[in-house]
This record gives sequence, C-alpha cells and structure tokens, in this order.
Amino acid sequence: MNLLILRLLLSRLALACVSLLVVSAVVFTITDLLPGDAAAAQLGQEATVESLAALRHQMGLDLPAPQRYARWLTGMLSGDPGQSIVSGKPVGEMIGKRLPASLLLAAITSAIAVPLALALGIASAMWRGSWFDRLASSGAVAVVSVPEFLVATLAVLLFAVQLRWLPALSYTNAASSLTDMLRAFAMPVMSLCCVTMAQMMRMTRAAVVDQLKAPYIEMVRLKGASPTRMVLAHALPNAIGPIVNAVALSLSYLLGGVIIVETIFNYPGIASLMVDGVTQRDIPLVQTCAMLFCAVYLLLVTLADLVSIVANPRLRHR
Repeated sequence: MNLLILRLLLSRLALACVSLLVVSAVVFTITDLLPGDAAAAQLGQEATVESLAALRHQMGLDLPAPQRYARWLTGMLSGDPGQSIVSGKPVGEMIGKRLPASLLLAAITSAIAVPLALALGIASAMWRGSWFDRLASSGAVAVVSVPEFLVATLAVLLFAVQLRWLPALSYTNAASSLTDMLRAFAMPVMSLCCVTMAQMMRMTRAAVVDQLKAPYIEMVRLKGASPTRMVLAHALPNAIGPIVNAVALSLSYLLGGVIIVETIFNYPGIASLMVDGVTQRDIPLVQTCAMLFCAVYLLLVTLADLVSIVANPRLRHR
C-alpha cells in the first residue's frame, strides 16, 4: 500500500469521526427541542412543583444545554447512554434485547437483495437494449417510485387478507419451526428487498455500462473476447468502486425502510423501539437509537469509500 492510499484512507476515517460528532450535536439538539418535559411525563399531571424540580435536578434537566450535551456525549462514548425515562431500565440493555432481531432482519434482506440486484444489474448491462433490459429497468423504476409503507401495506392486503398465506404480524419469538420462521420473515424481507434491490440494480447497471463505453473495452472486443468475458473479466473489476458505493447506498436506504416495516409488521426490532420512544417522549432512548442508525449509515458510506480507494487501479499503480 503506497503512501497516497494510506493518506486517503486516514482522511476518510477522520472525516467519518468528525461527521459522527456533528451528527451527535444535531441529534441532541433536535431531541432537546421536542415538545414536553421528561420529568413531567414521568411524574404525571398530579406532580407538585417541588417534586418536579427535584426530579429535573436528578435527571440533569436544569443544567445548560452545552453541559447536558457534554454529559450525554461522554456517556455515549463510555457505553452508558443512560436510563429510559418510561421504564427506568438502562437504554443499553433495552437496545441489546432488540438488536439481534434487527441484525437478523437486515442480514436476511442483504443476503437476498445484494446477489439478486448485482446479477440483474450486470445482466441488464450485458444485454442492454434488449427486452430483458427494458423489462428489468422499467420494473426497477416502478418499484423505486413506490414508498416502503405502500409496498408493506399491499403485501399485507394480498398475502395476509386476501390469500391468507402469511401472517399479518411478524411474531418471530413465537416461531417454533423453520416454516414458522420463514412465514414470519417473508413479508418484512420482501418489502425491504423491493426498494433495496431496485435502487441497487439500477446503479450497478449504470456502473457497468459506463465501463463498457470505455476505450479499453473496444480493444478487448477487437481481440475477440466474448461478451461474458468482456464484462466479467474486464469491465466488472474496474466497476467495483461504483458498485460498492451502490451497495452501501442501497443498504443505507434499508435503515429508513426498517423503521416503517418494523412498525407495520410489529417486528420486535430497534426501529419499532425507537418509534415507541418517540411516542412516549423517552428522550434517552430516542437519542441512542438515532445515533445508532446514523453510526451504521456513516459506517456503510465510509467502508464504501475505503473499498473504492483501495480498488482504484490509478492509486494502486502510479
């Protein structure tokens, strides 16, 4: 690894850390501006002025905003995001119980969506202009135009209400067999795959087509290489950077879709926990969940940048 690549990698990592710090300030400011008082919400309407003031002092709500932000950020960095206002339980413990379910849903969706989207995108680029390309591109545009909540709602109406093939709610904890697990995950995964695959397929196709228009591909074609070898052995390696960015960007869209899908199907993940926290004005829980989503998004984008830098032949060979 030459010095230029190392310098670029370190600059991307430093930029990610600075971005996460800025995001933490934005998340704290927005949640701090939410209407309602955490102490009043915990004590109820019959709370006295003295008890309300005592609880606000205990929770640190009477401190200036910069000081509260510093205490909150220190707790986040040390792994102690605080306690839930509603339940009184540690926020880290509450998220830890829901995290495996969200990771499992994201892993299953990624394992299905990424290979299919890449295969469809590469095939559309190889046979661009054909009926397959037109059909795949039109289908991708149509799916991208439909929001996640509509896809999930239509799936419930069709497969749960009309056909009665699948359950309307995803009770994964009650699944006792592989068939029950597949039935519980079918509609959430299908709803998330639709939007994720469509965006990823279109961006993959564009990246491969852009490489197929390059001058070196014309030389490869003149040497008698087959279309499959021309794409897989020559165009695809040079399109790794844009394709990785497409995968990372599409998976980052998955974060927003998870919030909607988990809420509609009552899936026991972090996104539904965050929605409950917003409803109950549980500020520490909302702040921690928001920071977790933002950190995952920045991690995906940063990894895509790092892979693009390492895979760039102009940087590997001066």
